[in-house]
Amino acid sequence: MTTPEFAGNRDNFCYRHPDRQSFVLCQRCLRTICPECQTQAAVGVICPECMAEQRKSRTPAQKRAERRWGGRNTATATVRSGKPMVTYVLLAITSFIGLVQLIPGLGDAVTAQLLFAPRYLYPDLSLLPFEPWRLLTAVFAHGGIFHLGLNMLALWMLGQNLEPMLGRARYLSLYLISGLGGSVAVALLDPFGATVGASGAIFGLMAALLIIGRHIGANVTGILVILGINFVLGFVIGGIAWQAHLGGAIVGALVAFILTRTRRREQRTAQILLLAAVVVALVLLVALLVPFLITSVYS
Repeated sequence: MTTPEFAGNRDNFCYRHPDRQSFVLCQRCLRTICPECQTQAAVGVICPECMAEQRKSRTPAQKRAERRWGGRNTATATVRSGKPMVTYVLLAITSFIGLVQLIPGLGDAVTAQLLFAPRYLYPDLSLLPFEPWRLLTAVFAHGGIFHLGLNMLALWMLGQNLEPMLGRARYLSLYLISGLGGSVAVALLDPFGATVGASGAIFGLMAALLIIGRHIGANVTGILVILGINFVLGFVIGGIAWQAHLGGAIVGALVAFILTRTRRREQRTAQILLLAAVVVALVLLVALLVPFLITSVYS
């Protein structure tokens, strides 16, 4: 039963509907709001007044983003499109595989089944079987808990911004095509090497954020510095496949360029065809150039 003290405390009721009891607070103004007044935000909910204020306080770059990206403004993209579910799924799958890799005895077998080595693409040139799917499966395997942790942290941070902005299908395409680009670069630049890790896909996301930021007029100095530092670290720290970083970044930037130029609904077919052309070009690079590189070394 509601006590007089409870009923007399207006903090227990929605500030816009005084007759509706609620215990949910707006994350910005901390006033109580009922379910009708709640708008889902990245963390918690916000009330209609705070939502209106947030829209009014958009920067010029955010307003340009709203015009160029089909009426969606980046300040409220997460609110409108919900949680970045593709990012969460990628995190869950990759983390699960990474933890399995840490199990003694089982981990080495899992790594051996998922890693990418260019010679798996050419059974006539080696004793290894023909397993082209490794171009993508390597993205979900890692070389240790530190490697896994850094990549998953980067994926979580980048996905929070990119997935709501691009949409789930485009974001997933960007991630997978960038990962493919990283593997192709390893095949071209280190045909006798092997690689695991989501680094190529992660660098693709960073490069895409740089391209999209430039497109909407945002300040991209920070992401450019981070991208440069991480790329240089690939040469300084041993055991890192810098080739995957380079390939992922180049392909991610290319995919982002396509997405920024084919955003309108009537350009959807052109967008799909251009992304498919990128995938075909990567496959042709692997099919035509790498056998030449391997045979030239053997000869």
